[in-house]
Amino acid sequence: MKEARYFYVPNAGSSNELPEDEARHAIKVLRLQPQDEIFLMDGVGNFFQAEVSLTSSKHCLYEIKQQLPQEPTWKGHIHLAIAPTKDMGRMEWMVEKVTEVGFNEISFLNCQFSERKVLKAERVERIVVSAMKQSRKAWKPIVNEMLSFDAFITKELKGSKYICHCYNEIERKDFFTELTKKDFQGDITVLVGPEGDFSISEVRKAIENGYESVTLGKSRLRTETAGLSAVLIANLANRI
Repeated sequence: MKEARYFYVPNAGSSNELPEDEARHAIKVLRLQPQDEIFLMDGVGNFFQAEVSLTSSKHCLYEIKQQLPQEPTWKGHIHLAIAPTKDMGRMEWMVEKVTEVGFNEISFLNCQFSERKVLKAERVERIVVSAMKQSRKAWKPIVNEMLSFDAFITKELKGSKYICHCYNEIERKDFFTELTKKDFQGDITVLVGPEGDFSISEVRKAIENGYESVTLGKSRLRTETAGLSAVLIANLANRI
């Protein structure tokens, strides 16, 4: 039995051709031929069972056989805002893993102690799409460009907002306990700082703007581990 082949095709239901990158993979790597079965994901909650109808050197056309609407596996909108690491490979690993776990949106923060001030969102987008296909996610997470910390925390965001940090002089509650004891399944925005943590003034600014001060546990985590832990906790707390 052949393994099911999934392709990311925005507006798949109203199109009949794979995007250029996906077509290249289908033709050059997978060597698909007419009548081969494929599955399409539109990134907004639908899979489509389809059949290859025509291939050429650069094009792969398909015919949809069945639309397969998917049910979400968690409630609410999970938004991770994180200061990227100097080593972008570590951040890319995290992005892949949080996509596999399941979340809705990622933003990148330029903080006082940030080691990385520039980030290519297009590359992160490609990693998200790859992980989405591999883990069979029907919704594609939103990838945002980098923003300054101050610009992000003053944005109006729905739901509950949290900032993770390591300062003992500022009262912190346990993130997992807070999410599970409230018995709610709603929108969550969680901030994770750079390797040197947020500055204490940034933490206080966030609290002034409605963020709750939390900890991810007693262990001191690296940035990418903290980001993965925060998404995993939020996903488990909001699991359907």
